[in-house]
Amino acid sequence: MTPNQPNRRLGGWLSPLIHLSSNWISLTGVILVTTATVFWLFLLPTTLRGQETNPYMGILAFLLLPGPFFAGLFLIPLGMWIKRKRERHTGIYPPDFPRPEWRNPELRKLVYFILITTGANIAIASQLSYGAINYMDSVTFCGETCHTVMQPEYTAYQDSPHSKVECVKCHIGPGASWFVQSKLSGLGQVFAVTFNAYPRPIPVPVHNLRPARETCEQCHWPQKYSTDRIDVINHFAEDENNTATKDVLLMKIGGGNHGIGIHGTHLGLGIRIRYGHSDEARQTIPWVEYDDNGRKTVYAAAGAKPDGAGLAIREMDCIDCHDRPSHSFDLPERALDKAMAAGLVSPALPFARKKALEILKLNYKSRDEAARQILAAFAQYYQQSYPAVWSTRQSEVTASAKQVLAIYDRNIFPDMKITWGKYPVNIGHTDFPGCFRCHDGSHNAQNGQSITQDCNACHNLLAMDEANPKVLTDLGITEAKTSK
Repeated sequence: MTPNQPNRRLGGWLSPLIHLSSNWISLTGVILVTTATVFWLFLLPTTLRGQETNPYMGILAFLLLPGPFFAGLFLIPLGMWIKRKRERHTGIYPPDFPRPEWRNPELRKLVYFILITTGANIAIASQLSYGAINYMDSVTFCGETCHTVMQPEYTAYQDSPHSKVECVKCHIGPGASWFVQSKLSGLGQVFAVTFNAYPRPIPVPVHNLRPARETCEQCHWPQKYSTDRIDVINHFAEDENNTATKDVLLMKIGGGNHGIGIHGTHLGLGIRIRYGHSDEARQTIPWVEYDDNGRKTVYAAAGAKPDGAGLAIREMDCIDCHDRPSHSFDLPERALDKAMAAGLVSPALPFARKKALEILKLNYKSRDEAARQILAAFAQYYQQSYPAVWSTRQSEVTASAKQVLAIYDRNIFPDMKITWGKYPVNIGHTDFPGCFRCHDGSHNAQNGQSITQDCNACHNLLAMDEANPKVLTDLGITEAKTSK
């Protein structure tokens, strides 16, 4: 074997590749693949952690890099194919390259080389694809990528009973079809954010939301009987002592085959309720059809047609009452009652509730302005009106002021035009119509029967506006938590 023979063998299979890849299309592909791979290797320690803490790092690693990587892989063979076809057509393709036969060792080496490099590319591509899918399904992506748009929903979600449940579990659920639908819908949302064409605030209800029976009921089973529950609601007066009182309710949850209680009446076995609403927010409901195992009764308010004509008809599910299970916003009175019951805003500070309400209800142009003025106004009140309190309990005043600001930050978002009471909460009937959308006493059937407005149908009032309800003492409940 001569010294040059190995080089000739190497050139026998490498020369065509070098020759064919010498075109601007393939070279562009090589640059794209190389650049994307280098960036991917640089970000590999971050991606291997399994969860992105920085949404923009996740966008770079999982959404931007795959584009140029796959584009480069496509451009390399495309350029070689175009050049080979053009040279064969013009008759300038070199004639001395080895023939493409498997017994040719140079060809086998080329095939092995392609298989190895393809395997490496598949490994990289699969990691990027898998990472992209998981990242797009992550809470970080849903809540923080489009910061301004999703900031209200993400903030409420973090303080909700579902804060440990991934967004996709409720908004997409299991199955490929809804996954595809969500991604197609997401494309429209990306364009809306890019061109600043999204509505403020985000309108509700979401009309293309997957039925609750396919999402909520994967964990919550309304047909299963639930025992009654004690619900304690704390109130604080706007007097100097922030006088505390409690309401105590016995909630009749029900369910199962019993046909009693809230769940049993609305979602029991064989129960199907349809209703007609005249507004997009589903707050005005003039027509209700109650189907109890085939026995249908239609209830209509004055002016509504018996068949619900002219109304948007919907079958009732969990979301019609639990309309904001993970994204609820409080009214200032309700939020302050909760904070004071938990001791976050000190009830020992004179007129704490009255002053906090006054400050919270002011109109602030931005969250930054609110941060400055709320803290200053709360502290200034005690400096001027109660100097002794300020001098001896300054830390208590400051800590309470921060919690008043926290209430504002959890509920008000000027950039998205979300103010107090912007989103109704249909569970209950204290702050919004809620239950009274149907249970108002004006929905009547042709036989004279009405949808009940009897308070005891859903709950028993065990105590009302009592400082120390005896029923709680009898039950051994000394520190009752505020109702959500």
